[in-house]
Amino acid sequence: MSVNFCPQCGNSLQSAAIDGRSRQHCNAANCGYVHWDNPVPVVAAIVELDGAVILARNRGWPEKMYGLITGFLERGETPDAAVLREVREELGLDVATARFIGYYPFFEMNQLLLAFHVPAHGPITLGEELADIKRVPIERLKPWTIGTGPAVRDWLASRRSAV
Repeated sequence: MSVNFCPQCGNSLQSAAIDGRSRQHCNAANCGYVHWDNPVPVVAAIVELDGAVILARNRGWPEKMYGLITGFLERGETPDAAVLREVREELGLDVATARFIGYYPFFEMNQLLLAFHVPAHGPITLGEELADIKRVPIERLKPWTIGTGPAVRDWLASRRSAV
């Protein structure tokens, strides 16, 4: 994320070597703000419904692009509560449990993905962020290489080893 102005005092930020890396910082007297550009935590849900995984297309995505249900944590929210909230908001499903799969760095988006398996039941009602969903039978689900794809890969592998 590119930041040009200090959120504390409004002065222009400058590049400087801080802790061995080039970082944006404010050199105004009595400020000292540093933009650390830390990764943003994002929850991802592999929603399993009636033997299929629900993939969703965000309203802003290209027509053929589908992915897992994802979302940002709210202040004071745990990752497992966040993933249940996201499934409720985006699919209208009232789910009770989420099993942690793992964490996955998504360097391209400066995010840390926290992936969960979320078993669900009931009818889907699309939230305002989604344009469409598709149900992919678990046996036909194929992981992709970036973003949430490695979580799908690991979840599928854990299912095979549990049999």
